[in-house]
Amino acid sequence: MKIVKHVLFASTLASLMVSASALAGDADFTLVNRTGITLREIYISPANRNSWGNDRMGEGVLDNGKSRLFRFSDKSACKQDLKVVFDDDSGDVVWRNFDLCEIDKVTLKFNKSTRAATADIE
Repeated sequence: MKIVKHVLFASTLASLMVSASALAGDADFTLVNRTGITLREIYISPANRNSWGNDRMGEGVLDNGKSRLFRFSDKSACKQDLKVVFDDDSGDVVWRNFDLCEIDKVTLKFNKSTRAATADIE
């Protein structure tokens, strides 16, 4: 009976370790818009490739002060660039080299008069 308990314990422990390692590579992140401008389009590209693909917002927008969870499964390419297109006449801005495997939250900031783009990461 003791052997069965030890085997069950070891099996449970191994399952927990596999689950934890799977979560460790999770590249999902929350994007917070603190730019002062509604974001109409959001694109994610492997770092320095400028291959933006599809707009991640779809039909929606991300209003200033709001946040959205982005599911991101490309754990093989953790370093990503982020491009946003504003919903006014401000054009677009690119933020570079976010390590999405290490970041849980990105807060975007933008000074419209100087066009300075910054981000806080957590």
